[in-house]
Amino acid sequence: MWQPDGEELGQVVALLQHSQSTDRDVQKNVQLRLNQLNEHQRFGCYLVYIFSQMKEDVDSTSRSLAGLLLKNNIRQKWTTYPADIKGFIRNHCLTCIADDTSLIRATVGIIVTTIVVEENISDWPDLLATLSTMTTTQNENMQEGALSALQKIFEDSADRFENEVLNPIIPQLLVFFDNPSERLRSLAMNSINCILMVNNDPIDLVIDDFLNSLFARAHDQDEEVQKQLCRSLTLLLDTHIEKMMPHLPNVVDYIILKTQDSNELIALEACEFWLSLAENSEICRQLLQPFLEKLVPVLVKCMRYSENDPALKANEDDASVPDREEDIRPRFHKSKQHGLMNGIGEDEDEDEDDDDDEGSGDWNIRRCSAASLDVLASIFSKELLQYLLPILKETLVHPDWLVKESGILALGAIAEGCMDGITPHLGELIPYLLGMLQDKKPLVRSISCWTLSRYCTFVVTDENARNHYFQPLLANYLNCSLDINKKVQEAACSAFATLEEEAGDQLIPFLPNILDTLVRAFAIYQAKNLLILYDALGTLANSVGDALCRPEYVQALMPPLMEKWERLSDDDKELFPLLECISAVVSAMGLAFLPYIEPVFRRCVTLITKSIEQVQQFNMNPNEYEEPETDFMIVALDLLSGLAESLPVQIEQLTQQCNLVEMIIFCAMLQDQRADVRQSCFALLGDLIKACYPLIKPHSQTFLMLLAQNMDPSKISVCNNAIWALGELALKMGIEMKPFVAPLIEGLITVINTPQNMQRTLLENTAITIGRMGQACGEETAPYLVRFIRPVCYSLRNIKDNLEKESAFIGLCNMINLNPGGILPDFVFWCDAVVSWNTPKPELKDMFNRILLGFKQQVGEPNWSMFIAQLPAPLRERLYTQYGI
Repeated sequence: MWQPDGEELGQVVALLQHSQSTDRDVQKNVQLRLNQLNEHQRFGCYLVYIFSQMKEDVDSTSRSLAGLLLKNNIRQKWTTYPADIKGFIRNHCLTCIADDTSLIRATVGIIVTTIVVEENISDWPDLLATLSTMTTTQNENMQEGALSALQKIFEDSADRFENEVLNPIIPQLLVFFDNPSERLRSLAMNSINCILMVNNDPIDLVIDDFLNSLFARAHDQDEEVQKQLCRSLTLLLDTHIEKMMPHLPNVVDYIILKTQDSNELIALEACEFWLSLAENSEICRQLLQPFLEKLVPVLVKCMRYSENDPALKANEDDASVPDREEDIRPRFHKSKQHGLMNGIGEDEDEDEDDDDDEGSGDWNIRRCSAASLDVLASIFSKELLQYLLPILKETLVHPDWLVKESGILALGAIAEGCMDGITPHLGELIPYLLGMLQDKKPLVRSISCWTLSRYCTFVVTDENARNHYFQPLLANYLNCSLDINKKVQEAACSAFATLEEEAGDQLIPFLPNILDTLVRAFAIYQAKNLLILYDALGTLANSVGDALCRPEYVQALMPPLMEKWERLSDDDKELFPLLECISAVVSAMGLAFLPYIEPVFRRCVTLITKSIEQVQQFNMNPNEYEEPETDFMIVALDLLSGLAESLPVQIEQLTQQCNLVEMIIFCAMLQDQRADVRQSCFALLGDLIKACYPLIKPHSQTFLMLLAQNMDPSKISVCNNAIWALGELALKMGIEMKPFVAPLIEGLITVINTPQNMQRTLLENTAITIGRMGQACGEETAPYLVRFIRPVCYSLRNIKDNLEKESAFIGLCNMINLNPGGILPDFVFWCDAVVSWNTPKPELKDMFNRILLGFKQQVGEPNWSMFIAQLPAPLRERLYTQYGI
């Protein structure tokens, strides 16, 4: 058994006591010494000894600090500890679980759960049983310490325990639901909720007892117990709805009451119930219909700012006040996705705002209530309005601006779900909201910006609304974008970006005023709103396209953009949104961007070079260097991709002068790094193949190998861009690709035959690439025809007529001519794909004609007539109309 050295023990105790000094130099020296000690394996033993065994000699603050240092030590070093040290720490940390000091008891739980997170559950097999036994003692401190540890373990690791370990613990926890101690009641309830979040099975065995114990707490006065009760009722909607059904009317009444609780944490926990219930729209509709009259006013009332909301304390004239770093919301770059939709598509989550009224901030009762009203509007639609409109008539004209503001928020929240019902009232409401953009209260102006953005589609698409409100809305958004209040600037600029997406080229006549406003905003925006400004400018470029390339627009816009570009250092994260913005501007301006391409290109290459150096340093010395962020690499790759698309001649000249192609090879080989790097890398590769293939050609075999390694449909975005780049390479390589077809086609066949819920863009790009390979390598690909023709035809039929589709069909026709038998079992799918063309070029139409006639002649007139008769009428008619058969 390990025993501490007295002198070393005294040194550690002294360090812990000195750490509480307010002297900065003392603190610095203590931290330096602690970092040194942390490298010694026995340091953890000293810490746990002080924490657990020196109750009489060391104050509780120092003991607790020892416990927290031990937690950090375990996180960093546990996997390197020998078994005897691990055992010593495990055994000793539990000895003070019944300590007289609540801080020490709580720290035991923190240490225990950290050990559980860092090791296999089987390494401490009796832990839960030991803690469970401790809860049955008569020592209340031990009961609390054990329950606190169990709660922390379940919060962090409930999903790692087998049911047979959890099953006996649940009944013991239920016993504490009616314990006289509020603390023990809430800990037991919280523990079960942590299990319920990840595992239903242990609750199934005791569900009736659990429900009875829960309902018995309905009038409990302890606030934490009330919060845990509301959380349980919400979780049970997902896991045990059938058991809840008989009780739900009473539960709804109770949750309506608790949504109004003066304790905002209880109210927020209760309000989550409505969001969870709405996930089952049928049950929600049946259950809540009788309660709407009671519930809707509660939700609207809860949408008012609470008295302690930080937004109420903000300086109204704060546009010139610099942002604090903690106020700036982290922004994550979305890597470039290549394909026909040039976006990841409808099947993959996007990192977008949640369409709430706040650009950032904590989740609170106001936001939760607005989200709840939003989802209820989508379920009840017009029916909700009969209860909401009378409330809005009062709140929108209320003398208390906080009440009025909540009404405007409610009007925005129901926009999507109740659009049909609210449309007749918009002739009155939109002018009202435009007027509110001039209100003296910044929070009223900002929420009015957001609410109007929820009706942008109506303003843009309804002819009458467009004639009356489009210009006033645009003018007001631009005006508010230059507001003296930062929150109004943020809301107006975000809302303007929404209008841009909806309006598209309708903005072109107003570009002088728009660009003048955005340029002025560059001069006055602080760091946080600059990020939104970049987004709005990028969205504008995407919306108006080459209309942005007029000389006066370029001259107005590019100087402030390039001033920001030159001012930011290579490690400033503001570069992310700025580079994204410039990518969009490049695509819109095309040749007009030419004066700026060289400095932008060189900066991107520098960013990639630095990122590669950091990756290499980390790979060689992972203990000496932190794992580098790859965002700078990704965003630079994406901007270079945009340059290659828009300015191919110039990009070839610049690429010749550096080692960009070798950098792409390095990035493509980063298998252990984030997939986003390879995704952006393959997007750039494809664009360079199109722009300057001679520079890629010497490395074509290397790239073929790398692309083949990345045809993994479980990584959709990487796989998509790799296959897209392969299609571009196939067109350029031609017959030189013949030796590599066999392994490549196998990977493509695997992807194209993935389940039909696979992301659509990936399947379309795969179909096009298979077709392109068939152009010059038809003899090598034709034998595989029967294995891919059906899904390829199915994917290509959904693509509009374009050059990509044409190149694929040329290759398919070549393969069919070489292997006509390969298409026979799926000829109907080929017919369907052929008639998806509206206006194929004469050469392509002639290819289709020959294949159709050849099939008709091969099967004979009687069989052809039978085949045609079985086709759906629209397909039969199009075949006859387009090809006379």
